[in-house]
Amino acid sequence: MSKTILDIAALHKSYGANQVLKGIDLAIKENELVFIIGSSGSGKSTLLRCCNRLEEAESGSILVDGTDILRPGTDLNHLRQKIGMVFQSFNLYPHMTALSNVTLALRKVQGMAKEAADEKGRAALTRVGLAEKFDAYPNELSGGQQQRVGIARALALEPRIVLFDEPTSALDPELVGGVLKVMRELKESGMTMLVVSHEMGFARAAADRVIFMDKGVIAEQGPPEELFGNPKHERLREFLSSIKH
Repeated sequence: MSKTILDIAALHKSYGANQVLKGIDLAIKENELVFIIGSSGSGKSTLLRCCNRLEEAESGSILVDGTDILRPGTDLNHLRQKIGMVFQSFNLYPHMTALSNVTLALRKVQGMAKEAADEKGRAALTRVGLAEKFDAYPNELSGGQQQRVGIARALALEPRIVLFDEPTSALDPELVGGVLKVMRELKESGMTMLVVSHEMGFARAAADRVIFMDKGVIAEQGPPEELFGNPKHERLREFLSSIKH
């Protein structure tokens, strides 16, 4: 049996009177690629952001490798080394090269010497197909390349799981393929990934499991062929028909 890396139980999150997450239960196993789909406002990104405490849940538990990260006194720096996060908007420092962006946390958080951090950073950038771009600044890179720097930054910390929050939605269509290719290679190398995205073709081809969220709950989940081929929930059928072009 695969080990559970991320275990979410009875998770609730509200913004004022607006309940965004209404008791989410979700377990992600080692090497699993789990895709979360659903319309805007269904709670997908909030769920992801609660998983590394960018948002604070009101109640419930989130266990990473058996440790409840919602407990008071959790070391957030240590936690975020275990849970990599790739954002929609890249979040790179414009005044730093690709390599410096990737090595910043290695040096500042892990206290790694510059030489060792640079070696690790170069390996991570090479892994995402940017071996030629170590010294490039973000404004010298395409959106797709910037996003791959973002992925390399997450990988350099050797996380147990990587969360992807709409990783391709800010990209021009022709740049999406390069990012999805990297994600597919990560999956093949055994990386555990939780992905919020509208890339249904990629979900169908690469995901082990697809989760459909609706109004703050998990309405349906299962293997992609089941979820896309034979959706049981009426809201899921509506959602899928609305995105078919």
